[in-house]
Parts: sequence; structure tokens; C-alpha cells
Amino acid sequence: MPKMIQLLTAILLLVLSFVANAQDLTASVDRNELAINETFTLTLRYSGSQSGGQPDFNLLEQDFEVLSRQQSNQYRVFNGRAESFVEWTVVLAPLKEGKLFVPSLHLHGQVSDAIPITVSKAGESPSGNSRQAFLEVELDKDKLFVQEQLLVKVRLYTTVGLHDIATDPLQIPGAHVEKVDEQRYERRIQGVGHAVYELTYAVFPESSGELQIPALNYVAVTGRRDPFSLFNRNAQRIRLRSEAKTVKVEPKPDSYSGSHWLPAASLGLVQSWSKDPEEFKVGEPITRIITLRAEGLRAAQLPPLPTLNIEGLKVYPDQAQKEDQAGANGITGTRIETTAIVATKPGQYQLPPITITWWDTKNGQQRATQLPAFRFNVSGAPILDSSTPGTSTPVTPERPSATEVKPGFWQKLAIAAIASHFLWVIYFFYSKRNKNMEAPTRVIRKTKNHGDEEKLIKLINTGSPQEIQVALRQWVDRRWPDTGTTSLESAANRLNIGELSDAIQILNDATYKTPAKPLNRQQLQLLAGRLLHLRDEDRPASNTLPGLFNG
Repeated sequence: MPKMIQLLTAILLLVLSFVANAQDLTASVDRNELAINETFTLTLRYSGSQSGGQPDFNLLEQDFEVLSRQQSNQYRVFNGRAESFVEWTVVLAPLKEGKLFVPSLHLHGQVSDAIPITVSKAGESPSGNSRQAFLEVELDKDKLFVQEQLLVKVRLYTTVGLHDIATDPLQIPGAHVEKVDEQRYERRIQGVGHAVYELTYAVFPESSGELQIPALNYVAVTGRRDPFSLFNRNAQRIRLRSEAKTVKVEPKPDSYSGSHWLPAASLGLVQSWSKDPEEFKVGEPITRIITLRAEGLRAAQLPPLPTLNIEGLKVYPDQAQKEDQAGANGITGTRIETTAIVATKPGQYQLPPITITWWDTKNGQQRATQLPAFRFNVSGAPILDSSTPGTSTPVTPERPSATEVKPGFWQKLAIAAIASHFLWVIYFFYSKRNKNMEAPTRVIRKTKNHGDEEKLIKLINTGSPQEIQVALRQWVDRRWPDTGTTSLESAANRLNIGELSDAIQILNDATYKTPAKPLNRQQLQLLAGRLLHLRDEDRPASNTLPGLFNG
């Protein structure tokens, strides 16, 4: 037994002395050449007698972004040789192109070697079929005019599950940028299925010259996310970087003669009235609603319409309503101007035409959209103005003088009794009337709403798209008065009613599209029937976006 103990002690001392002499700090990478939108792995291993501590990894942040870092302690025996070491695995992404170096790192007096790294430009397509994820940027045009809409689509392709996706929003100096659409779908590339996450931005350059679309960085985690695991060792954090783009922005054409620069894909003017203008009478207000809608322009870019100044008509303009509707084709701006008109004398009136000059970005030419002149008759007696100059002031005749007669005591008593009796009769009459007011009021309100429904159904069968829009807006305002808006699109978004949105789309296609789409009255009747029978408790809740590519 003593000999066995001596032998084990000798072996242990030999192992310890060998490990002490094997102290070292080494560094290696999985590849030395990569693109700016790719990552690589740095492995740093320390084998020595001292424990604790770690290298200063902040030195890496000068040229690289540290995406993840893991540490492991290992002890193994290989061919009768004992070995213990600490290993760090660091995933790095380059911050710039060119010749870079992974710097030397220090730990317990040991120094690792610097490693050269060559970083090239981002590739347009994946290198072979080995890449699990990559980015693609697409512009809908390579040149445009100042203030014209540019659509920038950023697509993230992946063949593996991605989660915890993070990206900075697109920001371009000298341009207005809005995210207008977000889609998820699948696409096959060289026979391999890819999940695609697509973001669409609408960009409006504010000055001419070259517009720089900067590179975008995406950071995500690959692999299946296991909620019951604290480590998820199979998951890997990756960083993707898109390629920067440049587009030429030209100034407004010298041949353009419009008073306002309006580069749009389409532009339309629509007029509607609160009631039939054929029934216009003196002193009765009637509301004129003009909608200016432009595809590819924001509402803030749309100009105000000319004001009315016609003798015999008093106008009371309301504050203009401005709304932007975002979609896959960018932004459609809408400006709604509402004006109350009151005629002060009868006769025939003509509202002048309204002409909007704009630049057609699809055909590259100047165009004009006109709302034609509108004539109507006003009936009734003129309103006399007592302050009109030239009128004579009537002379008040002199009253004959009379001697004031004061009532006696019994006369005062009789007057007081009659007055109190009269007040009691009035109080009794009104108290009885107020008790019976509540039920009839409900009936009247219900009858009024019923009349709006009948008017809407009648116009769907025989009316024009503009008349149906006005009737639908009036019905929505009475049915849901808390929406607080004059725009059907805004009301549909707030109410989150699919039937209402579908009906609005059908009316917009028949009103604003060029050429106009035929009005589908049968579909409108079906949607209106569902709307009229919809209860508040049946309205769906607001939609929420699902998670991103959870594996």
C-alpha cells in the first residue's frame, strides 16, 4: 500500500508539472475572408495554472461588432496526457470593408497572435446554397424628381427559423421616410424554399442631387427557441447587412407650369353635397364636400382649394381634414374641404371650376384634373339687411301724456292671485309633458336612423358612387358618432369592420381609378346588409402582428 501511494503521488506531481509548463493563450478564426454582411467566429483558448479573469474583449469593438460570446471550462485526457483549458467563442461582424485585424488579447501574462481579416462588399445573392439568411434591397425606380415618392423594399430571406429579429429604422438625411407596409410570405430560390420578411418604406427626397440609401443591419437568433431551456446551445446570433444604394434626384422640370409642384401617380377631385342642390332655398345652409386624393403624395403636400367669393352666397369653410393611407403601393394622401353655403337671395348661381395641375410620374408629363363648374337655382324670398344704407329710419309718433294711476290694495291682491294660479297651471302642464317625453324620443331617433338606412339602400340600387359615399358617411356618423372623423377610411380603421373597408374599396375603385372600375352593386348590397345588422358586441378587436419566423 505505501508503494501504491508513492506511485500515485509521483504521477500526480508529473501531471501538475506538465500542465504548469503548458500555459498558453491561442486565437483562431473559422475563416479569414468574408463580405461586410457576413459574420465569423473567433475562438480564444487559455491553458494555464491561473484561474479566473478574462481577456479585454472591448479591444474587438474598434473594427467589429460583438454579436455573442460564450465561455466554457474543459478538462480532458488525451493519449495519457491531461489537459485543462478555458475557451471563449465569440461571433463577430465587421463594421467596415478592407483589410482588418483581430487584435492581440492578453490574459495572465500571455498574449495571443493578431489575425488578419479581409472584408469585401456585400453580395447581391447568397453564395451558393449554404447561406441560411441574407438581405435584399429593391428600389422601384433608379431616378426620380424632387418630392416624388420612392419605394424601398427590404427583404430578409431565411431557410431556418429566426426569432428576436432587431433592426434600426431606415433614416435618410434630406428625405422624409415612412414605413408603409410589412409582409411575410414564401419564395423558392434555385429549388430551395425561403421564408421572406419584407418591409416597404416610402421615401420623399426634399432636394435634388444624389440620394444615398444607407446599408441596413439586421440582428437575429437562429434555431428553435426552447422556452424550457436556459441555454439554447444550438441557437446562434447572426447579423445581416444590406448593400447601400444610390438614386439620382432631378429638380422640378422647367416646363412645369403649375402653381404647386405635385408629382403623383394619379390625382382625382370629387364633389359631393349634404343634400340635393336642386332643393336649395334662401337662408337654408347646404354643405359642399370636395375631396382631393393623390396616389404617391402625402396629405401635407396637397394644396388648399380656392375659396368662393360670389355675390348672394355666404360661405363658412371648415378646417380641412388631412389623412394619409399607407399600403403596398406607398402613401395616398387625402385632403377633404367642407364648406357650408347659405344663399341670401334667390336666383341662378354658378360655382367656378376647380383645376389642379400636377405631374404624372407614370407617364412623365404634366396633366390637369378639373372639377367642372356647377350651376344651381335658389328659391325663396330675399333676406333683408336692416343695416343696408339708404333706408330711412321710421319716426316714432309722440305719445299723449297721461296721469299715472296707482292700483289699490285689493287690486294688487287680485293680480297676485291670478299670477300664482297661472304659474301653477304652467308648472303642471310641463311636468306632465316631460314624463312622457322619453319613450317618444327613442321612437323618433329610431325612425330617423331607419330613414338613413332606407336612403343608403336606395342609393346603392340606383345612385352614383359619390352619392353612395355621402350616404354611407352620414349613416356611419349616426351609427358610431364617437369616431370623430369625416373620412370613411379613418372610420373604418378605427372601427375595424371588414365589411365597411370592403365597401369603401369598391366605391374608391369606381370613383378614383383611371379608368374607373364598374360599380359592383350586388356586392355592395351584400356588404350593406351585413353592416345594417351588425351589433357592437360583434365588432372584432384590433389586429396585432404575429411573431417573426419563430422556429
